[in-house]
Amino acid sequence: MSAFKLRLYVTGRTPQSQRAIANLRAICESELGGTYEVEVIDVLENPTLAENEKILATPTLVRRLPEPVRKIIGDLSDREKVLLGLDIEHIMGGNGR
Repeated sequence: MSAFKLRLYVTGRTPQSQRAIANLRAICESELGGTYEVEVIDVLENPTLAENEKILATPTLVRRLPEPVRKIIGDLSDREKVLLGLDIEHIMGGNGR
């Protein structure tokens, strides 16, 4: 069972989108081990999904679980901001794992 369900909204295969995907995968592997699921959504291919989630900018990371839902906008290169935004330390018991 996955403790984290994450959805990353990107626009096409731009350098910024690719950077966000790589940054997210690196953070998840180092901080979450196998307790996560990542779904990458291209808003050009799935505009309705992005509209339903009220995505106004890309890349945007949405933490769907655990609740409450949280959103982080940008290429996820600021690791500390991402960890804080995902609230990993609080959820994972203080040490990120």
